[in-house]
Amino acid sequence: MIRDSKTLREFEAGYQRNQLTLSYAQALERFAALWTEARALRPDLGSDWEEDLQPDLRIARILNGLPDPG
Repeated sequence: MIRDSKTLREFEAGYQRNQLTLSYAQALERFAALWTEARALRPDLGSDWEEDLQPDLRIARILNGLPDPG
């Protein structure tokens, strides 16, 4: 186990530099494959995205001192 957060940050930065060098097309292909897998696991994923945002919007309103419209 890595306990020193500096060591972990250096490891992750090095990994990203050396292993995660994807072209735009490769990244898009990877995203599409992950999205397909997510939809296979949960077919309703993303179907009601506006409802999924409501808790986040409510917290943002509270933090910004805005009235709750509901």
